[in-house]
Amino acid sequence: MEHVYQYLVFLAEAVTVVIAVLVVLSAIVSLSMRRHSSEPGHLEVRKLNDRLEALRNSVQEVLLDPASFKKARKADAKNKKQEAKAKSKAKKSASDEDRKRRVFVLDFEGDLQASKVEHLRTEITALLTLAQATDEVVVRVESPGGVVHAYGLAASQLSRIKEHGIPLVVTVDKVAASGGYLMAAVADRILAAPFAIIGSIGVIAQIPNVHRLLKKHDVDVEVLTAGRYKRTLTLLGENTEEGRQKFVEELEDIHALFQEFVSANRPHLDMARVATGETWYGQRAIDLQLVDEISTSDEYLSKACEDADVFEMHWVEKQKPLDRLLARIESGVKNTLHRVMNFRGEL
Repeated sequence: MEHVYQYLVFLAEAVTVVIAVLVVLSAIVSLSMRRHSSEPGHLEVRKLNDRLEALRNSVQEVLLDPASFKKARKADAKNKKQEAKAKSKAKKSASDEDRKRRVFVLDFEGDLQASKVEHLRTEITALLTLAQATDEVVVRVESPGGVVHAYGLAASQLSRIKEHGIPLVVTVDKVAASGGYLMAAVADRILAAPFAIIGSIGVIAQIPNVHRLLKKHDVDVEVLTAGRYKRTLTLLGENTEEGRQKFVEELEDIHALFQEFVSANRPHLDMARVATGETWYGQRAIDLQLVDEISTSDEYLSKACEDADVFEMHWVEKQKPLDRLLARIESGVKNTLHRVMNFRGEL
């Protein structure tokens, strides 16, 4: 028993030290990031049609003999020249009907904090300055979900595209669960790979509590609040049944908001069937109408290149190697602290 006691004391001390170190690191990182906040980034735009053509040329160079390859390149050059003349005529006519359709492609790689939402909002602001109803926006979403407010903002950013009357397609190659599906639900169409993970319309929260351990060793913790429900559950203080019930009510309310948002965007869903917190693979998800089509983003965009100009857009921050390292540390600190003290739940 003595060994167990010593181990628990050591564990409590270790957790305290780790949290203290993480808080200090977080403060250092925040100061560093604020110091460099004036450094702007830049928007990178790459034409996917050109990339596909370059890949095709690389394969041709290997498969064809030199004479045939040279002939094929000449034919491509001739076609490009003709296309350039056609574009020049279209510009002179200045008619939207004559302009070739454009597809703008954005990427969202989600983490617990949805930290890339800042990039997403800048990319969307940029494309909305020139995108029109005849164009299309494709967002490749990959996310297992995370904090409610951050993914709510990410979904709101996608809503801006639809509010401008521009068709929106979300593709999911690996996973769009919980907060990731909250974002996907905004789209006019959702495409998923056969084994992409879809769904998890639910909310989760977990909070460790060491009050009994501290009390056993005569350690008092006072939690002082103003407002009956300012803090429902705590890490160190004694949790009450009233506080626990209130916390569950808050989770249920978040879940209800989640369902209402998804229903508003995809009214045909059987919410009682899909809002259980479960996930489904792409093929099963289409049976539940969580997605509209089984397809990888590569397949969809390759087809789009046949009759449209497809542009990939990425916001890139100008960061020194040290800044990138500090940003990773800050992200790790935030995620760790959130896991230890998750009082609001996550999607």
